[in-house]
Amino acid sequence: MTIDRERLDAAIDGTREHLLSLRAGDCWWEGRLSSSAVSTATAAMALHMGGADRDLIDRACEWLVRTQNEDGGWGDTPDSPSNIAATLLSICALKMAGAGQRGLARGEEYLAEIAGPEPEDIARAVRRRYGEDRTFQAPILAACAMAGVVPWREVPRLPVDLAALPRSWHRLLRLEVVSYALPALIAVGTAIHRRNPPLNPLTRVARSIASARSMHMLPRLQPESGGFLEAAPLTAFVAMSLLEIREESEVVRACLRFLRETVRDDASWPIDTNLSVWVTTNALMALRCSGGIPPKLASGARTWLLDQQFDERHPFTNAAPGGWPWTHLPGGVPDADDTAGAVLLMAGLGEREAAIAGAFWLVGLHNPDGGWPTFCQGWGRLPFDQSSPDITAHVARALHALGSGERGELHVRGRVEVTGERAQTERTPAPERAGRVESIAMGHIAHVASLGFDYLKHTQREDGAWVPLWFGNQHAPGQRNPVFGTARVLAGWADCARGHEEPARRGVAYLLRAQNDDGGWGGAAGVQSTIEETAMAVSALSRFTGERGATEALQCGVRYLLARVDDDTWTQPAPIGLYFASLWYAEDLYPVAWTVEALGRAREALTGRG
Repeated sequence: MTIDRERLDAAIDGTREHLLSLRAGDCWWEGRLSSSAVSTATAAMALHMGGADRDLIDRACEWLVRTQNEDGGWGDTPDSPSNIAATLLSICALKMAGAGQRGLARGEEYLAEIAGPEPEDIARAVRRRYGEDRTFQAPILAACAMAGVVPWREVPRLPVDLAALPRSWHRLLRLEVVSYALPALIAVGTAIHRRNPPLNPLTRVARSIASARSMHMLPRLQPESGGFLEAAPLTAFVAMSLLEIREESEVVRACLRFLRETVRDDASWPIDTNLSVWVTTNALMALRCSGGIPPKLASGARTWLLDQQFDERHPFTNAAPGGWPWTHLPGGVPDADDTAGAVLLMAGLGEREAAIAGAFWLVGLHNPDGGWPTFCQGWGRLPFDQSSPDITAHVARALHALGSGERGELHVRGRVEVTGERAQTERTPAPERAGRVESIAMGHIAHVASLGFDYLKHTQREDGAWVPLWFGNQHAPGQRNPVFGTARVLAGWADCARGHEEPARRGVAYLLRAQNDDGGWGGAAGVQSTIEETAMAVSALSRFTGERGATEALQCGVRYLLARVDDDTWTQPAPIGLYFASLWYAEDLYPVAWTVEALGRAREALTGRG
């Protein structure tokens, strides 16, 4: 059965209009992440230790009890299954605040069932959950110690004495924390050191001196908003740790101010304030693929995105200039996924200088295995410095889009290093040098992008799928999301003119097998369909209509989306996103933007009309 073109056109017009209506300003989107038990619990604890805001703390505890799951535990979102981190922190908040006694008792019963009745059992369960990564493990157990749930001896030490070393040394020392958590390393690490100092007196003295020196770094790391990474948990962990050791400083006051200013009307907090850069690039791409970006919006968005590009080295990750963060707020950190999305948009909007600067930034982040990590190159032990297929494919798309565009005069920020040659340019090189420099640079960019496909070949599963890093599905095996990951990777193969290659064809075959009887897709075969996964799969298959069975599957997927548009359920988000430490969230704009893009790409593939 073919798609009714008038129905498809009407759906695209209506969904585009709705997407445009959700703008936070004239030219950008803010989005809305789901409220988080982890954020709400840690914020309530920090405010309680700050000695004020009693009414707000009580209301936050009421929200926790109100969103408690039937089994007595808490999940990352109100629509998530219970897990140990959210449950443990919620228990700590209720216990510390002396509130929600009935909810506290139910939570403790659940915790005893999944971890054990003793404090040592609880600590072991947290360590099992996070393994070698102490980035989240240590702050959770430190918060538990502050609430009297576990003794301080169960809290793993953090190498706070190494925080003041040159950032380049961190990779060589193979630390068990990542650079984006540097404020927690300093504050939480110092609190652990004060409450459970090393037995060796020389080590104790040396760490005390280094800890005091590291503490002076915190004011420089704190953004104007007061919120580290614009995230309530990290900000709250820093505030709690400093209050625990009686370090009542301007850093603490700024942290508490951030928490008061970012609380929602229902006294809950999201896992991060917003993902404005990420959702804006997603929304703009959706508009581009479904009829075009309105000229006035395109002009404003170009300026807005330019303003978000970093033009100096970042204090957390030591990242070079040229990248984009996930948010326009001052606590954002440049990362590969957001930079790739911005480069794609900048290249299409004619901002070639900014796009090239972003491309060089991405090339500098390239891992030795051929893929791309999220933030930091080459640590190799923890999730956010390891390469991931979905990010690698997105970066390859961005680099290819830049290289395949019209080449004008090259404007480069700083030094450009290329294989076999070094070309040093001024910000605006002389016209007679620009062509040669750009030719060298673009050749290098194309070479690096091709290495990404070698990495993708090696990371493809036997069933043809790829697994993403930043997205999952709560109902899929292992809570992985191979449908989403495969769809994102296939976009890279197709958009880089490599869709005919065998790995891409195997990926398409996986998507066809994973489609549900209702025409939609979930996170894996047999998992309930959602708007998000279906839209991603439809967008991917729209690029592969020449493959056997792809057109039929595409049509079924479009009919699923059209039915959800018709019954007005297409805007309901599902917990699909994964924040730091695998914290689940839903984002209101994901189903909206991805549906608009999917329907637009499908219309072009099925009818030839862009």
